[in-house]
Amino acid sequence: MSSRLSAIVTGAGSGIGRAVALRLARAGWSVALAGRTDATLRETAEAIREATGNGVDTLIQPTDVADATQCEAMIATVEARYGRIDAVVHSAGFVAMASLAATDASTWRQSIDVNLSAAMYLTHHAWRLFRKQRSGVVVNVSSMASVDPFPGLGAYATAKAGLNMLTRVTATEGAEIGVRAVAVAPGAVETPMLRGLFDEAAIPRSATLAPDDVAELIVGCVTGERDFVSGQTITIVRGDDGTVQTSPVGA
Repeated sequence: MSSRLSAIVTGAGSGIGRAVALRLARAGWSVALAGRTDATLRETAEAIREATGNGVDTLIQPTDVADATQCEAMIATVEARYGRIDAVVHSAGFVAMASLAATDASTWRQSIDVNLSAAMYLTHHAWRLFRKQRSGVVVNVSSMASVDPFPGLGAYATAKAGLNMLTRVTATEGAEIGVRAVAVAPGAVETPMLRGLFDEAAIPRSATLAPDDVAELIVGCVTGERDFVSGQTITIVRGDDGTVQTSPVGA
């Protein structure tokens, strides 16, 4: 059982999730790596090993976060390993490009389950530990689509808008037990998911964020280096001048 601070990161096999796991590991956190693909989680664990020289305890947890039972089992395994859960970062996501007229029930269900329901399952099953510890932080990776929906991303945008509200609910109900929550809503991020939908003619690389740009903000919220009002959604985009810009929604 570890005495270190510990975090669960979903979607840890690539993109933002991998970048978050690496940053937390470099900061000395124990990290549970959750995602559907064992091989990519092992690649992240190896990257952490190379970055920290085996100085960090990582736990590989192949998990379909859209499955409530698997989320419950994963939380139990992490508790058994680390004795506590100080942070849950839900970075796993699913997006399909389709108009509402072309969105079938399966695509809609997967969009809601992966992007929104998974965050509920994870928070729900971690709550008992949060209450016992009288502390915890939840960071949900949302999207600029939740406040400015792009045509064809209706199911994804709707799920992420729900995620923003779930974050507010988590903050409200968690306040009495020391739980804080924030949603981070990036614009275009240079990930395989983005390039599966848009080529560089549509969204040039110069307009995208690096996964580590988003991870820096997320980890700052987790560690307390970045102050935030619990329950808020923070957008992060690359501005026309090339700089990374953040702003709370409604500010």
